[in-house]
Amino acid sequence: MERLIKCSDGRVLRVEEAGDPHGKAILMHHGTPGSGVLYGPHVSDAMDRSIRLIGYDRPGYGGSTAHPGRTVADCAADVRSIADVLGVNRLGVWGFSGGGPHALACAALLPDLVVAVGSLAAIAPYGAPGLDYFAGMGEENVDDIKLMLADEPAARAKSIGDRERLLALSAEDMAKAFPTLLSAVDAAAVTAGMAEYLWQSGQIGLASSDQGWWDDGKAHLQPWGFAFESTRVPVQLWHGRHDRFVPFGHGEWLAGKIPGVEAHLTDDDGHLTLMQDRVGQLHAWLLEHF
Repeated sequence: MERLIKCSDGRVLRVEEAGDPHGKAILMHHGTPGSGVLYGPHVSDAMDRSIRLIGYDRPGYGGSTAHPGRTVADCAADVRSIADVLGVNRLGVWGFSGGGPHALACAALLPDLVVAVGSLAAIAPYGAPGLDYFAGMGEENVDDIKLMLADEPAARAKSIGDRERLLALSAEDMAKAFPTLLSAVDAAAVTAGMAEYLWQSGQIGLASSDQGWWDDGKAHLQPWGFAFESTRVPVQLWHGRHDRFVPFGHGEWLAGKIPGVEAHLTDDDGHLTLMQDRVGQLHAWLLEHF
């Protein structure tokens, strides 16, 4: 089920729901770029576990109004708006990749609403002390981030062009879309179903513009707007050693900063394998905290 939810400032958010409408509510923060499209195997898992699974397009993606200059922390108000309209007063949350910081913001800022949070392959803050931000990162991401830091107009022009390139791809092209980012284990994880999901999520998320993608990138590189020390709800973190989208060091750094975190720093996973193989375990863990 799809609907538009109005925020207090007049913006709208496109929201998807699937699974058991009477089950425990769990909200997913999508990757960068992407949208709130829900992945078929996650929906099946939600049905099996009686989960009301919720996805939404972050501002500027898909059907959600842009919010230029947004911080990572700003997502907390949007999540509260979604919960209020849907009649949810207890919520599990997880986020993947670029959605990971947004999930962690909910852990720090919404302790009265959020019961527990899962982080899959989350990026760490730029400039974090003791973190070599680019070590182990694929060249495509390194080049894009460094360009954004050095020359914003050029970076924005590239972002617009990259959006056009991605929209021109077919689902079958997705396995070849990120040549320096896909480790061998991640390449093996790009099944036909995963490729279709990545393609559909991108097609919806980038349909109108690159604004959400651009604003995500800016938000990740600027101060996030919350302190990890404020986290008062359980957090489970997953990061794979073969991740070239978001290097393993980011997961190690986050695991050392989040109070009481249950960290799974695995030797077998990459980036996409976490979406493919670990969400069922994460759902089960989140349900334990309702």
